[in-house]
Amino acid sequence: MGFVNSNTYREIFHQPEMWRQTYSIISERKEEISNFLSNYYNNDVTVVFTGAGTSSYVGNILQYLMAGYGITNYKSVATTDLTTHADTIFLKNKKYILVSLARSGNSPESIAAVDIADSICGDNISHIFITCNAEGALAKREPKSNVLSLILPDATNDKGLAMTSSFSSMLLMAMLVFDLNNVEENRAGVDKLSKKAEYMLNRYSEDIQKIAAIDFERAVFLGSGEKKGIAEECHLKLQELTDGKVICLFDSFLGFRHGPKAALNEKTLIIYLFADDEKTLKYEIDLVVQINQQIKPAGQIYVAERKIEQTEVKYDLEMVPETYENTKFDVILYVLVGQLLGLFKNVELKLDPDSPSASGKIARVVEGVTIY
Repeated sequence: MGFVNSNTYREIFHQPEMWRQTYSIISERKEEISNFLSNYYNNDVTVVFTGAGTSSYVGNILQYLMAGYGITNYKSVATTDLTTHADTIFLKNKKYILVSLARSGNSPESIAAVDIADSICGDNISHIFITCNAEGALAKREPKSNVLSLILPDATNDKGLAMTSSFSSMLLMAMLVFDLNNVEENRAGVDKLSKKAEYMLNRYSEDIQKIAAIDFERAVFLGSGEKKGIAEECHLKLQELTDGKVICLFDSFLGFRHGPKAALNEKTLIIYLFADDEKTLKYEIDLVVQINQQIKPAGQIYVAERKIEQTEVKYDLEMVPETYENTKFDVILYVLVGQLLGLFKNVELKLDPDSPSASGKIARVVEGVTIY
């Protein structure tokens, strides 16, 4: 049980408290954030979410939520793409808000993305920095009127290699920023979200530890819409924390049919992140039934807001929150399955949860990148 003393274990399990603290930061700075958005956002402005690796997946989720916040122009572009192809992202005569998401704020591309965007856009760009490290290069940049710097609680600056509480807290903070008009009612939503997560972490950890002991060599995470971005994050968590010994894929349910399904075999664990709406769920269940008619996977898990009534398929784990009413933040809960699978498969493989990369192929902050 030495893994319970690891940073990674602690960082996964303290997420509910980090979310409450994240809400408090937004609540306390409501007026400042509101003034910034009033000054720099209108319907002619494009919001660009950017980050590297896990941080970029936050943007991939947010782009499915922005319309619900009344944001009309938006895109998600990784800093790793922006650094090499900024001139295809930014047009000199257009206005932008670049939302930089970063755990450390020290990745070379995080700084380069801001500098390159400024060089192309000049006065037509403003910035929101969402970072977990008050001492990072991004947070330490010279204050400017067109920059809103939001620092998450220090404990979200995960010490483990794999981003866990940093990911979920950055996602929540961005959701709260762009839903600022509802900041007071969102207090109750964040509290319900945190209680759901506490239940799920305590209720399902032992079950997921048992599934992690299954002999599987591949894992596939499937999600539709915003949950595809969660599937993307989950696939990286399991692959990082097992040092690549488990090869992982992600896709949408419908997209998976178009070729990627060839990766399935009897050594594959499949994780379904089911949709809340009935129409999308029908597409998803159809794929699950088809898969089970074609192969016998090593194991199958689903995560959903409620128990799925289905007789054709036997699941190894049904991961459903306790009965709390739904919140607009519930998509965040779905990442817990990837985090827990990564942690417990890491333990099963006798790796170090905080430093799983025995060869040093990957590091907490990416090294060796020269910006040209």
